[in-house]
Amino acid sequence: MIRTIALRGLWFTLLWWVLTEGRLDAWWLGAAGIAAATWASLRLVPPGGRGIRAGALLAFLGFFVWNSVRGGWQVALLALRPRPDLAPAVLELALDLPPGAPRLLMLNALSLMPGTLGVRLDAATLRLHLLDARLPVEREARALEAHIARLFGVSP
Repeated sequence: MIRTIALRGLWFTLLWWVLTEGRLDAWWLGAAGIAAATWASLRLVPPGGRGIRAGALLAFLGFFVWNSVRGGWQVALLALRPRPDLAPAVLELALDLPPGAPRLLMLNALSLMPGTLGVRLDAATLRLHLLDARLPVEREARALEAHIARLFGVSP
């Protein structure tokens, strides 16, 4: 446990150093932020829990960036139409991911992708608001769920 706290604290310290470009006058605020981030990480991803797989992380990031760019392009094209033809809807998606960090990542990743917004996460159901129900959001959400499952080393 102490090793985990020290490693995470070190990573958050490094991140703070990079974000502040090494400035020393911000460390009083950084110490509080580092402590809060370390505490939150221990609550969200407890030690000895599921670790994130490095190879799967790269695949997830590639998938996420590609779909964000593609989705942004789709939304931009919809917005530039003289008469936007949208079909907003709410989609209830049953999740197969285990509770905790995998489900939270699913909710947040979908909310960051253009055209979707996570509205509610219940026991095993994710409610999404869709900009256009005709887009293949459910298929893309299932692909995202598979990437997250590989990332955490679980089977959906």
